[in-house]
Amino acid sequence: MDALLALLPILLILALMVGRGWSAAMAGSLGLVLAVAVALAAFGFGQRPDQALTPARAVGGSMAEALFVAATILWIVFPALCIYELQARTGGFLAIRAALGRLSDDPRLIAILVAWFFASFMEGAAGFGTPVALAAPILASLGFPPVQAVALALVGHAAAVSFGAVGTPVFAQATLTGLGELELSRDTALLHAALAPMLLVFLVRMVTASSTGLPWGWMVVAAAGFLVPYLAIAALVGPELPSLAGALAGGALFAVLLYWRRERRAPPSASGEWQGLWRASLPYVVLTILIVITRLVQPLRQVLQDVVLQWSLFGAFNGSIQPLYHPGTMLLLGFVVGTLLQGRQPGEIVVAAGHAARRLAPVVVALVAMVGLSRVMVHAGMVATLADVAAAHLVALWPLVVPAIGVLGSFVTGSATTSNILLADFQAATARALDLPAARFVAAQGVGAAIGNIVCPHNVVAGAATVGLLGREGEVLRRTVLPCLTYAAAGGLLLWLWVVL
Repeated sequence: MDALLALLPILLILALMVGRGWSAAMAGSLGLVLAVAVALAAFGFGQRPDQALTPARAVGGSMAEALFVAATILWIVFPALCIYELQARTGGFLAIRAALGRLSDDPRLIAILVAWFFASFMEGAAGFGTPVALAAPILASLGFPPVQAVALALVGHAAAVSFGAVGTPVFAQATLTGLGELELSRDTALLHAALAPMLLVFLVRMVTASSTGLPWGWMVVAAAGFLVPYLAIAALVGPELPSLAGALAGGALFAVLLYWRRERRAPPSASGEWQGLWRASLPYVVLTILIVITRLVQPLRQVLQDVVLQWSLFGAFNGSIQPLYHPGTMLLLGFVVGTLLQGRQPGEIVVAAGHAARRLAPVVVALVAMVGLSRVMVHAGMVATLADVAAAHLVALWPLVVPAIGVLGSFVTGSATTSNILLADFQAATARALDLPAARFVAAQGVGAAIGNIVCPHNVVAGAATVGLLGREGEVLRRTVLPCLTYAAAGGLLLWLWVVL
């Protein structure tokens, strides 16, 4: 009964957003109210003798965390919107569209280039919502409908999420479970390497309704170009660079092959399209350089990470942020420095930021509601109850549902890293109790957490905000639910075969 009650807020949000097409703000607000009611009435939230909390403090502390987490997400969305506004107003997207058109006039191949390679590169470098915030506006500017653009960006970069932000999710798992980083990295990459090609199929099918005439050759090139270096680096080097290097190497190969195929066309003039493309790309070039340097130059990385802002409340609630290392700061610097390098005036920066801020305001309600729901469910023990009940009743078939538990963790917490922090110990302990390889279970948890990002409501909200989809988040979710469920089910079956056979 407790598990059913804990599940009710999630079921309500899914029913309202997917079934009824409600906005994330409305569905999330009702889900939050229901979660608070269930937490107080059924889970004794703020009433347990082992916690020096009152119900008011318990709910207030959870919402304080929600406001803080929402602010860190908005710090990514805001500069991404600034870049979008500037590019839209200065013709930057037109230049990018013209250059990509030189590579291919096939929208399926353009979707692969942007959603599979570019978004995966940004996930490997920065993570935390940056890929969708950048890739979705580019796709929208290229003529993809906004709902489709967000869904493509979400699905396209999912396999990179396990090694996002230079390996952060895997490092969290290794720290909590005591398992080796290289072992976890290898097992996670093996699972994704077997499963990720289906993401390409979903990606291309989102662009075209036809099941025939898919560009299978190009899809094989895209899959191999990303996944071969991804797997090799994960197995031989570790979790820092699989997504970053795989996307960079594969994307370069893919772009060169596209250009080679279209070389019979007259090349753009040096003073025309290429110059326009270079100017339009400067914010992204500066962003990429900043991210690579701050993530891979260890002394600089350490200096930036040492600056931490943190707080705690009532001994049970807390938050922290590394403001100089945060991807939102890198995005803001990319926006400002890239714009100035384009030769534009500071006034244009101010105008773009003003328009971005006005678009940002309505997103706050949806984000706070969704993150508030997650914090209440985590602190009230509702997520742990769901996981414990599943383990108790599905012992023989537990490997089949391990990725699904990771999906649940990401859906509720909004982060693959947080899902791993919440559930890695639990997955490892369950594997050991069943006398099965713990590393494979924890890796499958990470795979589920990664694919869960494509249905996480506040990821959908953040992505939708960058292309003006406020109130239509349910349409995006309807497109990403099937890829998520299919991937998680296939991952569970693969894990079951791996540990049984």
